[in-house]
Amino acid sequence: MKTAGFPVTETQQAATPPMKKLRFKAFLTKKGKVVIPKNQKTGCRIEELKTRGYGKLAKDRLFLAPCEALFLLNKNVIDLVDEETSEPVDFQRLLHVFERVDPDLWVKFLIYRDLRSRGYVVRGGFGLGIDFRAYEKGRYGKETAKYLILGIQEGKPVTVEELTRILRHVQSLKKKLVLAVLSRRGEVVYYSLSKLTLTKI
Repeated sequence: MKTAGFPVTETQQAATPPMKKLRFKAFLTKKGKVVIPKNQKTGCRIEELKTRGYGKLAKDRLFLAPCEALFLLNKNVIDLVDEETSEPVDFQRLLHVFERVDPDLWVKFLIYRDLRSRGYVVRGGFGLGIDFRAYEKGRYGKETAKYLILGIQEGKPVTVEELTRILRHVQSLKKKLVLAVLSRRGEVVYYSLSKLTLTKI
């Protein structure tokens, strides 16, 4: 196991357009989903969000994953209101809604935010404990994700058996497994995991 670099290069920073020019009205549905309606006014800008790796388009609505919605709300890219009451929804309320479904969401969000701040396009994982797929800037939509991210909170144990199972799955996909460890101070440290060796004693 070794520390993964995850550098933010000048090229990555220069290739990331400012988000402050984008602003959308989004809705929190009664099912706890965050959506941005697509219409003639928002269509082109929603496509821009999609190219940056946000949301899934279905039935003229862009559905945001929980970490995406929290990130965009925190960045003031979306103005969120309750679809039923039209009342504003702030960050803490949205986090509370999501945590009722996923108690570990705060940890996942901090890792997601850190990866985004480093210039990576971040998408959801696809089972077996993988939290995220991370694409280097400029590669999203052109190739599959280079890194698969497993989030771990410091002090919360993970069994060797579970890590072995996940590692074998990731290696079968010819990807790199990265452990994103959230410290008690809220800092994220990354480790690349390529081999687990158990010695009988």
